[in-house]
Amino acid sequence: MPAPKEILTLVEQFKRKRDELKASRYKEASLRVEFLDPFLETLGWDVRNTQGHAEAFKEVIHEDAIRIGDAMKAPDYCMRIGHDRKFFVEAKKPSVDIKGAPGPAYQLRRYAWSAKLPLSILTDFEEFAVYDCRSRPKSADKASVARIHLFTFEEYAARWDEIAAIFSKDAVLQGSFDKYAGEKRHGTQEVDDEFLKEIEHWRELLAKNIANRNPTLGQQEMNYAVQQTIDRMIFLRICEDRGIEQYGRLMAEMSGSDTYERLKQLFRDADGRYNSGLFHFREEKGQGEPPDMVTPHLTIDDAVLKEIIASLYDGPYAFAVIPPDILGHVYEQFLGKVIRLTEGHHAKVEEKPEVRKAGGVYYTPKYIVDYIVEHTVGKLLESKTPKKVAELKIVDPACGSGSFLLGAYQYLLDWHLKYYLEHDPKKWKKELCSISARHGEPVEPDVRAHDTGYRLSISERKRILLSTIFGVDIDPQAVEVTKLSLLLKVLEGETGLTAQQQLSGMRERVLPDLGANIKCGNSLIGSDFYDGEQQTLLATEDTDRQRINVFDWEPAFPQVFKRANPGFDAVIGNPPYLAGREWEDEMRKLRSYFKTKFSCMTDQYDLYALFLQKAYDLLRKDGYLGFITPNTWLNNEHYYLLRKYVMEVSQIQRIGDFRNVSVFSGATVLPIVFIAISRKSSDLNTPIVIENYESQLEFKTHKITPMCWRSNPNLVFNLSVSATDISILNKIEKIGEPLSNTCDVRFGVKVYQVGKGLPPQTEQEAKQKLFESDKKIDSSFYPYIRGKHITPYQIYSGGSWIKYGVHLAEPRTIDLFSGPRVLIRRIVGDRLVLCPVSDLLIADQLLHTVKPRNGSVDSKYVAALLGSRLIAFYFKKRYDRTENTFPEIRIGELNSLPLCINSNMHVKEQIINLVDKMLSLHKLHPKTPHDQESLKRQIEVTDRKIDELVYELYGLTEEEKAIIEKS
Repeated sequence: MPAPKEILTLVEQFKRKRDELKASRYKEASLRVEFLDPFLETLGWDVRNTQGHAEAFKEVIHEDAIRIGDAMKAPDYCMRIGHDRKFFVEAKKPSVDIKGAPGPAYQLRRYAWSAKLPLSILTDFEEFAVYDCRSRPKSADKASVARIHLFTFEEYAARWDEIAAIFSKDAVLQGSFDKYAGEKRHGTQEVDDEFLKEIEHWRELLAKNIANRNPTLGQQEMNYAVQQTIDRMIFLRICEDRGIEQYGRLMAEMSGSDTYERLKQLFRDADGRYNSGLFHFREEKGQGEPPDMVTPHLTIDDAVLKEIIASLYDGPYAFAVIPPDILGHVYEQFLGKVIRLTEGHHAKVEEKPEVRKAGGVYYTPKYIVDYIVEHTVGKLLESKTPKKVAELKIVDPACGSGSFLLGAYQYLLDWHLKYYLEHDPKKWKKELCSISARHGEPVEPDVRAHDTGYRLSISERKRILLSTIFGVDIDPQAVEVTKLSLLLKVLEGETGLTAQQQLSGMRERVLPDLGANIKCGNSLIGSDFYDGEQQTLLATEDTDRQRINVFDWEPAFPQVFKRANPGFDAVIGNPPYLAGREWEDEMRKLRSYFKTKFSCMTDQYDLYALFLQKAYDLLRKDGYLGFITPNTWLNNEHYYLLRKYVMEVSQIQRIGDFRNVSVFSGATVLPIVFIAISRKSSDLNTPIVIENYESQLEFKTHKITPMCWRSNPNLVFNLSVSATDISILNKIEKIGEPLSNTCDVRFGVKVYQVGKGLPPQTEQEAKQKLFESDKKIDSSFYPYIRGKHITPYQIYSGGSWIKYGVHLAEPRTIDLFSGPRVLIRRIVGDRLVLCPVSDLLIADQLLHTVKPRNGSVDSKYVAALLGSRLIAFYFKKRYDRTENTFPEIRIGELNSLPLCINSNMHVKEQIINLVDKMLSLHKLHPKTPHDQESLKRQIEVTDRKIDELVYELYGLTEEEKAIIEKS
């Protein structure tokens, strides 16, 4: 489309006045008003805030309204959707060389990189430069580094479509910006990855030095001291960039010797200003936690501290704009490792065992946090007043770095601000402060009247946090990080002057003490663990007590549990995932305790499921639960009791199915978001909203009633089923009978496991696979096939042999592997992958063997039914197997598949003949493309005939067949 007339007018105006505009006396502020504001408005952005939003809700933030001491100022425009920054625009007056000068490009890239914005713009209107801001900026970089577009003003008309397709508000809303920005480019080094490397290096430096210089320090004290020292320096450095602390104050401690002594004094001064547990060195009335008795007595070498402080200033980090969720992401990874002291008191940083077992740390993305908060906290706030909202209590029982608590807190801040603005702002003098008062300085003339208004006062932000937000984590370092994140959120948008102005005369320090809100403990284990027999499970030495870290919820949060209708109003979060088979020995010893406390627990249980049941214990009646978990508990037979319990004690509201979205990068978990109300109800007809996500923004919605799940085997919660599907499934079940009625279904052999078999296998035998061969060595060797050797109606033997006998880990009985039977691959495709067979073949554990009992039914007939479209439809709908990543069929599910056994003999014979034909066709191996295509068509026709006969057996109508064919 042609460029809008507004752009053509601006181009003509610039061309006409070019010499005047390029004069050094022409101000950047004038350029913004005359050219850049209308340019961005033509792209659809509300630059002048014509909608009259409060500052917190504006879509364009003029960051330069606040000057940050000697620190670099923020970019001139920040373009947002909701609270989410999308890109920066940095303005320069036309006399600046955009194309060649490195300084402006570094300035923009530094801020955009720190804010984790993939693209941003540098412009003086004469030139318009677009930068990929995902690579770490260096002050020595040329202006051309990371620049992906450079337009001149004379090109705007011809290339307007190109500009608007990326940077217009519509392009952002429709996802075009994110799609373009998400394209992979070489050499990216994003801020979270780089800052993680930085603080991990600081940890190494501090740990080794503190261990060396403080020989009596214990391991727990070591981890605490290192974490607190890093957190304190980061906090003060962020405050400097935000203008709350004087810029360079931390850097000033680098001069001279005795750096740590001067740093401790800086921390004590901070305690006097902030009243935060982060700087808590002396006993004070009303403090929720004891003071720090460790770090004041440390010895730390000057060189170590000076290196860390220098890197806080010399690097490209613009701490003022690093988003809280990015800082949380960094810390979540950071907390995945712990400092261990060797016998010689040397420090070693190691990955935590549970993190190693889980394959790493997976941070919850912001869009998932927002989804859960909206459907829990958002629902609780509907039709309430601030007085009622003050009674709400929200908790994350495994808070980690605090991402969910930050999300909930931000939602509450937004709600309160909107409420006060909509109900006569002048009435709320304590709750609100004016923008101009917040800046504490004259506003530049070009920062127009639309930048005045109201925001929440710091006292109100503190009140909301203390009254509403709670968290628990077993890791003391995680607890400190959560507090740090929340404290930084309290200070967001403040300067030292504005905080002082708001609190002067109130004898109040800037930050709240979060000791009574965010606590360290084991959310699943109470002090009753040490009652009676439990004491014998583990030693009760200090190290074991610290590791178990028992926690009693009711005395910890009396304000929550000593009120009428006790409990939390919302329990939200991402509980830890750790399958029972991955539990360390110490965790395994806790099973007996867990079984006494969690009625739904089985031996094949994941840690997240314990948290799910615990959440209901913590909720008050009509409270909201919002968790992201793996989808396994929805359909796995081991979680039947949990599903039954959830149905009994709650009313499920919605399930967000994110199985097709890469929520956790690099993880194989298939996540769902589960939202429910704690409410006993016999109502099985209230619809549950199911949202099937294909991407972060694209999803399809349908509704299911709990009644649809009642008839499922093991009460499976299948998300993809409709009322019509249920009707077909019921019809199939009415005609058929469970496979287990006529056939035995077994796993194949498990060949290796150290300590299993007779005699017990050694590690060497398992590692070297001593029982396998590529040839038959003696009469004890039998042909051996694995799951990969089976394709529909065909077996590729692979030339493998196995020495069969009791020395195998789980050998089964030999008669299972001979005679007429069906071999079925555990990993399914569009249908079950199977082949009927009679030869003696030893099958591995990736194959199920289905063997008719006493010739009760022909194995070829069984194979035809199990391999049909009809049974594939039944399996995937009844057991909710629609995931894209290796869905498998379990023994219990296979046993329950309804087969039409007592069928018309003529039809049965036709089916068996067609199976014989399929087996014959799959033995052919034509060479020419023509013959290969001909064989393919014959197989498809034969397969179609089998499907049609199976439909006939079950009496399906044409409409029902069409539904199956389309599924």
